Amino acid sequence: MPASDLFMIEAMKIRNQFSTELNHPTGAVVVSNGKIIGKAANQAVLKGKKTQELHRRGLCFRRMLGVPSGQRYWLCPGCAQFRHHCEVRAIRDAISNNKSIVGADLYLYGHWWCCKPCWDAMIKAGIKNVYLVENATELFRR
Repeated sequence: MPASDLFMIEAMKIRNQFSTELNHPTGAVVVSNGKIIGKAANQAVLKGKKTQELHRRGLCFRRMLGVPSGQRYWLCPGCAQFRHHCEVRAIRDAISNNKSIVGADLYLYGHWWCCKPCWDAMIKAGIKNVYLVENATELFRR
């Protein structure tokens, strides 16, 4: 999706305002029938600004151990575990608003892909399409 898409802009705003994961801040919105029914940003376990900054600068157990992206989130408290990823949280937000998400679309801003647990959650919830911003690979890959 182009960065100018209204739903992608909203996903970017959610990411910029609410993500606490500094290495890969992401935001997502769930859209059904042209309306946003759920939204969320990813959240790291670390809440202190100093510890978040240390994590962002490289004090990441997953990175130090060479763990590939998308795996073993539980090893590092600075990395948002998949249940705290924006995709899963946006689905929960839509459900908490008593909205049916079967056939809805998800717009993701801040990453170039979704991890397997997030894909599984989206499939189980009935998400029809996942949209990334144009050139996401170049924009967000380290």
